[in-house]
Amino acid sequence: MVNEKQLNSFLFSCLFFTIVGSDEVGALVIDIGSHTVRAGYAGEETPKYEIPSHVGILDVSDTINQENAMLVDDSQLITSSKKKYFFDLNSLRVPRSNLYMQSFLKDGMIDDWDLFEQMMSYTFDSLCDKEQGPQYHPIVMSEPPINQRFKREKLCEIMFEKFQIPAFYLAKNAVLSSFAQGKATALILDCGATHTTAVPVHEGMVLQKAIVQSPLGGDFILTQLKQLLENHGHDIVPHYMIKSREPVPPYEPPKWTMKTNLPENISDSYKKFMVKEVLQDLAQTVLQISDTPYNESEISQLPRVSYEFPNGLNLDFGEERYRIPESLFNPSIVKGVQLTSMLDLPHLVTNSVTMCDPDVRSSLYSNISIVGGNSYFLGLVERLHRELSQILPQAMRMKVHIPPSLSERRFSSWIGGSILASLGSFHQMWISKQEYDESGKFIIDRKCP
Repeated sequence: MVNEKQLNSFLFSCLFFTIVGSDEVGALVIDIGSHTVRAGYAGEETPKYEIPSHVGILDVSDTINQENAMLVDDSQLITSSKKKYFFDLNSLRVPRSNLYMQSFLKDGMIDDWDLFEQMMSYTFDSLCDKEQGPQYHPIVMSEPPINQRFKREKLCEIMFEKFQIPAFYLAKNAVLSSFAQGKATALILDCGATHTTAVPVHEGMVLQKAIVQSPLGGDFILTQLKQLLENHGHDIVPHYMIKSREPVPPYEPPKWTMKTNLPENISDSYKKFMVKEVLQDLAQTVLQISDTPYNESEISQLPRVSYEFPNGLNLDFGEERYRIPESLFNPSIVKGVQLTSMLDLPHLVTNSVTMCDPDVRSSLYSNISIVGGNSYFLGLVERLHRELSQILPQAMRMKVHIPPSLSERRFSSWIGGSILASLGSFHQMWISKQEYDESGKFIIDRKCP
């Protein structure tokens, strides 16, 4: 068990780039999220690559050689179907006929194993030297706090059998996020793309029975943004469609020219993926959380923020920039939302802590940490602190923390993995190839609880 003193000592040493054991270990850290996969070398401050979790897939049909072909009705040749994959964001921004987007994840867990293997092959090819594949590098990989046992075992099997890695360690992403902040005990509020999850970590272990999850994630916010624009008659035009544009005054119809050489049969999934990229930038630019519960008359007095879309459309955002993220604290503000599974952020925290043993609750309340994409919103920490102060007893010591830099919020679990894999004692924790050969995939539950 890595204690808090060890972690703090290591964090200090990181400042001077004197990473213990990194030269000998050469470990790779892979953090799998619903939005992106982060990958890089242990001991570094940020991941080397950030790859979209949605993969571009192109079906390529190759006619079988005439000599080996089976004839159908004496006229048609049976064809074999192959797939071509696109991972890099720059390559994905190039539109292609019949290219469709697909994620290997479902509910935060690996679901499409063939696609996952393709993603890992691309990741390892990007990270490793041509002469040295993954078989020369121990792997530290993150997993969601709620994962199925057979998926963990299958992941272990793939890493050792297909990629022939020398050692493997699987860690809960919430534990890694707490390590990144030098804490062995914390309540991690992970505001991800598909879900927001409250995960209590005590002495480096996730308290599984007290994990609480809500679908109030980044995608929920983006859906509201998209609906707002559609209600006002504004179409979102992604970058790949635009040849040129002219500046126009606010709210004037945009003046832009569409590319004439766009491929035919661009899939709906690809269009949605590229539109989502615009929405993400819009959300990070204009949305903000009010310090107090949403009051339209008060909010309307605040300064408006302008945003220019890729096609030149220029809009001002006023009260809606506060109303949309207000759903994180009051889901009922969104019309048509089923409230049964929509716990707001304060009740995610309190429900999770209440499910823990009484003797650890105070330490969790005093170490609430917010990570993930929605942690970008200005005012989030202040608002959550205010809401919790009104719920909790006055005697309860409570502190809401957020990593100071955007990269630390965005890559918190990857940074924690980088720290963990760089500790001199890490080799005692991982599953070695010898241990796997002796015990099989079931060792994952014993070595990586």
